[in-house]
Amino acid sequence: MQDVSTFRGLSPRTVSALVEASAAINESLNLTDVLQAIAQKAAVVLRSEASSVMMLDKRRNRLVFMAAVGDRGPSLIGEEFDAGLGIAGKVAATGKGLIVGDVRDNKDFFRGIDAKSSFQTKALLAAPLVYKGETIGVVEVLNKIGGGSYADEDLTLLQIFANLAASGAHNAKEHQTVVRENRSLKETLRVNAPLIGNSGALRQVTDMVNRVASSTATVLLLGETGTGKEVTARQIHNASPRSDRAFIAINCAALPETLLESELFGHEKGAFTGAHADKMGRFEMADGGTIFLDEIGDISMSTQVKLLRVLQEKEFVRVGGTKTISTDVRILAATNRDLRVAMEKEQFREDLYYRLNVFPINIPPLRARREDIPLLVEHFIQLSATQLRVSKPSVGDDAMALLASYHWPGNIRELQNVMERAVLLADGTILSPTHLPREIVGEETFAETGKNESSLWGYEKALIVKALRENNWNQSKAARSLGISRDNLRYRVKKFAISRQE
Repeated sequence: MQDVSTFRGLSPRTVSALVEASAAINESLNLTDVLQAIAQKAAVVLRSEASSVMMLDKRRNRLVFMAAVGDRGPSLIGEEFDAGLGIAGKVAATGKGLIVGDVRDNKDFFRGIDAKSSFQTKALLAAPLVYKGETIGVVEVLNKIGGGSYADEDLTLLQIFANLAASGAHNAKEHQTVVRENRSLKETLRVNAPLIGNSGALRQVTDMVNRVASSTATVLLLGETGTGKEVTARQIHNASPRSDRAFIAINCAALPETLLESELFGHEKGAFTGAHADKMGRFEMADGGTIFLDEIGDISMSTQVKLLRVLQEKEFVRVGGTKTISTDVRILAATNRDLRVAMEKEQFREDLYYRLNVFPINIPPLRARREDIPLLVEHFIQLSATQLRVSKPSVGDDAMALLASYHWPGNIRELQNVMERAVLLADGTILSPTHLPREIVGEETFAETGKNESSLWGYEKALIVKALRENNWNQSKAARSLGISRDNLRYRVKKFAISRQE
């Protein structure tokens, strides 16, 4: 807290302005709002034509304009320069404020910013933003209104102001970090499944995971749809030094180009129709942790260029923004496409491919690891019974034999879906071939079951319609009669497009 004695000798008007400035700085925990308040109040208190706040990015050794006021102020937002340049750079390095009466006579003055903003700096004051002995930024005021030079008491006043501002800026930045980590934690905890199986094919994958996990190498996971690429990516993250930080996954094929870029890099308010507020992207959320880019082979060429920049420079710009954001993220990617063929067709950039393909891991299809099927069946039965809130069935030998011999074109994902439906139909009894779909059982065996529906899906739909009719289409009562949750029932009503007319 600022020592009260430092306000002695200041005029009541100046003290009032500082109190107002302090209130404005601390009324928000939004970093952008706080820094803009700092810039605005600095210009008012020091009666200057313009002012700016630059924050120090220590990892990249850059000073970044985060806020600015004056005729050309908005054009500076996002601009940055080497932290060793200019008067601001000298203040950041020494931690001491400076008065420059005429910049033309100062060899340290960096004219590049004036050239970009078309603003003519004549005189300036600069003071460091210091929090607990560490310089975190610099505040400058330019050109005293009415002309004249800045005096020592002006620098003292700016330093008092900067001390007040530093605390507000630090708190806002810490709040931003907490918000990001909270969002990241929610994403990370969403799914955390293990690699299940003892087959030789899976042991090879596990060995590769253990070899690469402790490094920072980019990993490219290759394999058919549904083989467990995301589960493998999570195992790499969990075994890495980043395991206590965020794991953020995104399916690149699930979103159109404009929305995908917004999801990856975030966007600024007003960047496009519907962008009503600033949005943090997945790369920001994953800072310090891991990001998993699924279906990387489906992204557009323009998005590939932006992704390549992140891989090379460790930085990006939000959609509609100008500020460069640095990030420390490990990238894991996955695809079911042959990227070499895509490169030949000029659908995938060669330079991006070699950046991603540092450490490739091939995930085997389920038909290549049939000895793992019993373990996977048991896992998914337990999981489904818990989620559906039904009794756990046991698996008959005939059903297990059919499951182990099926070719599984949809791999583990298909097996999980089949077991979920089978658990619901078995209702705590022995899971038999009658609970399995036609494509697994075979046409002849399926006909012997006596079901009048064309498939297991049809039978499941019929059960749900029957329960809804018996409960006068009250979904809560129907769900209870089926022994499942209301959300689970609503999901199936939507999936089967069930209407009250049925």
